[in-house]
Amino acid sequence: MNAFAPNRLLFEGADWDFDTIRRIHDAVEELSRRSLGLDVFPNQIEIITAEQMLDAYASTGMPLFYKHWSFGKHFAQHETVYRKGLMGLAYEIVINSDPCISYIMEENSATMQTLVIAHAAFGHNHFFKNNYLFKQWTDPSGILDYLAFAKSYVAACEERWGHAAVERVLDAGHALQSQGVHRYPRKSVPDLLSEERRERDRQAHAERMYNDLWRTLPSRPAGGDARRRREERRRALLGLPQENLLYFLEKTAPRLAPWQREILRIVRNVAQYFYPQMQTKVMNEGCATFVHYQLMTGLHREGRISDGSFLEFLTSHTNVVRQPMYDDPSYNGINPYALGYAMMEDIARIATTPTDEDRAWFPDLAGNGDPIGTLRDVWANYRDESFIAQFLSPNLIRKWRFFHVRDDADEPVLRVERIHDERGYRALRRSLARQYDIAWLAPDIQVVDVDLDDTRRLVLRHRVLDGILLQPDDARRVLQHIADLWGYEVVLEEVSADTGATLKEHRTTARAGMFF
Repeated sequence: MNAFAPNRLLFEGADWDFDTIRRIHDAVEELSRRSLGLDVFPNQIEIITAEQMLDAYASTGMPLFYKHWSFGKHFAQHETVYRKGLMGLAYEIVINSDPCISYIMEENSATMQTLVIAHAAFGHNHFFKNNYLFKQWTDPSGILDYLAFAKSYVAACEERWGHAAVERVLDAGHALQSQGVHRYPRKSVPDLLSEERRERDRQAHAERMYNDLWRTLPSRPAGGDARRRREERRRALLGLPQENLLYFLEKTAPRLAPWQREILRIVRNVAQYFYPQMQTKVMNEGCATFVHYQLMTGLHREGRISDGSFLEFLTSHTNVVRQPMYDDPSYNGINPYALGYAMMEDIARIATTPTDEDRAWFPDLAGNGDPIGTLRDVWANYRDESFIAQFLSPNLIRKWRFFHVRDDADEPVLRVERIHDERGYRALRRSLARQYDIAWLAPDIQVVDVDLDDTRRLVLRHRVLDGILLQPDDARRVLQHIADLWGYEVVLEEVSADTGATLKEHRTTARAGMFF
C-alpha cells in the first residue's frame, strides 16, 4: 500500500535547491544500502550548466584535461547541433574516481535529479568500485592527480616547445590510442609522485645509457646460426612481437625527445584508463538502469516521491530502455541500456520465478531466491562478452526476436542461419557475445620486426580475420603518424589469419620536419 504523507515527500513540484539535492542524495543512499546492498565510493555531486555539459562532452568527460584543438572542434560541433534542437544532452556524466564525481544539469527537474543520482551516483558508482576490470585496470584514487600532472606537463611543453610541436605529438598519439593499451597484464597503479620521479629518472637514464640497439658501428657479416641468434636477441631486446604500438614507440622510437615520449605515455595511460568502459558498456548501463528503477520504485512505494514524479520518471525510463526495430528511422544498433536492463530483469526473474526451461539452462541460478545477491555477483565478475555468453536466455532471445543472418560478400543473398530452437539459441548467444568481444572489434596489429642493420624499417603485421582488410585511407593516415614518430620507413603487412598469405601491404616514410 502506498500511503503518501506530505511531510515525507523529498520534494514537491519541479523546483529544487541544494538542500533538496542533499535530501535526495541521503534518501537514495539509505535505500540503496538497505534494499540493494550497494557498495559505493563517497559521492561528489556537481551542478553544471548545459554549456559546461557540452564542454565535458568535448573533453571525454574528464574534469581536468590537457588542451587540444580537437576538443574545441567537438565542442563547436555538439553546440551547433544542440542549439538547433537536433540532439539532447545527457542528464549526467559520471567519473570513475574516488570520490566518485557526478555532474548533473541545473536544467533538470527535481524528479530528474533524483533519477540521475540513483543512476550515476549509485548505479555506475557501485559498478566502478566492484567490477573486476575496473579494479584491475584503473586507479580511482589517483586519476585526478594524474590528470592534473598531465595537464600541467602538456602546458609546460607548450610553453617551452610551442603549441604546434606539442599538438603534432598529440595528434599522432590520439590517432594511435586504440592501439595503445595493454590488453592482458595488469596495469601498474600510477600516482603523482611516482609519475614525476619516473619522468626525472628517464631523463637521467637516457643521458648516461649506451644503447646497444642503436649503435652506429657496422657489425661483421654473419650467417646461419649466428644471424639467427642475433635476430632472436634483437627481438627479445625490443620485446617483439608487441601489440601496444604507442608503448613500443614511446620506449623504442630512436629519434623522439624525452618530452615527446612523455606525452605519448600520457595519451596511452588515458586510453588504458577508459579500456574497461569499452568492454562493459552493456553491463555498466544495465546495472545503473536496473539500480535507478529499483530505487525510484522504492522511493515511490515508501511515499518519498509523489505519483506525478513517478509518472515523470517512468516516461524518462521508458525512453532510455526503448529499442527501435531494425526498420525504424531511429534504429542505431542494439541499445546497451535496453539490452543490459532486460538481461538484469531476466536474471532476477530466473532467480525468483524460474520456468522448467530456465532450470535446464541455468541450474545453479534458477530459483536460488536471491536476485540482488546474484546480480551483485554478476556485476562484479563479468564483462559484456562473457555476460552475454553466460546469461542471455532463450526466453529473452524470443522476447527480443533475435535471429542470425549470414551476410557473406561472396554469396548473392543473405541467409538465415539460426532460429529459435535448441541449437539456434546457443549459436545466437555465441554470435551476439562475439559482437562485444574487443578482440574481434579492434584490428589485431602488432610490431613484428625492425631492421636495425640497414634501413631501420619498422615492420607491422595485421592479422586479418574473416577477410576484413583495413580501410585504405584510414590505414594510410594512421601509418603516416607511426612513420613520423618512428622516424624511418614503416611497412604494414595484412596477413590472412587462416592461411598466412599476405593479402595487402602498405608502406610509408617519415615526413621531414614533423618531429625532428
